[in-house]
Amino acid sequence: MKGKPHGVYMLLLAFALITTVQQVLGEEASEMAMVLTSPAFAHGGEIPSRYTCDGEDISPPLQWKGVPAQARSLALIVDDPDAPDPAAPKMVWVHWVLYDIPPDTNGLPEGVTELPEGTLEGVNDWHRTGYGGPCPPIGRHRYFFKLYALDTVLPNMEKPTKQELLGAMEGHVLAEAVLMGTYQRTAPGGL
Repeated sequence: MKGKPHGVYMLLLAFALITTVQQVLGEEASEMAMVLTSPAFAHGGEIPSRYTCDGEDISPPLQWKGVPAQARSLALIVDDPDAPDPAAPKMVWVHWVLYDIPPDTNGLPEGVTELPEGTLEGVNDWHRTGYGGPCPPIGRHRYFFKLYALDTVLPNMEKPTKQELLGAMEGHVLAEAVLMGTYQRTAPGGL
């Protein structure tokens, strides 16, 4: 009988140790997670019309942190999976494609016109480079700003599409962060 209480104490001690290790690792993992935010709108919130076809159609300010130390570049893709109608989506509409963003960059300013040195652009679904803001023809659409940390600097792909960029990124993604905003036009007729 003398060994049983000692065994119970050892079991409780082991459980406490495992719980503490899990808490510490969980805190470190959350501190190291890459996060993408915007001071213009909250995750899941409405994108102000200033950043849409109903306003100035300029890119919103973006901020990020937690880029892995081993990252060699970043890529940013902004798209809308609800096109043309959220009730019956038929395609994903691409609004912005950037890659080879330097990993020490911590964001992009509002209405960015001068990209960080080395950053390359892809084409959006308007068949042009640069940001194209939300312009949904019907209903409230979701817009996903997706930031990827890559373990490599990609070659110049001469204005790739989103699919071409995703193909080049395959096997190189270290971390991903997503910011989602919504928008619904008061006057229909956009994209």
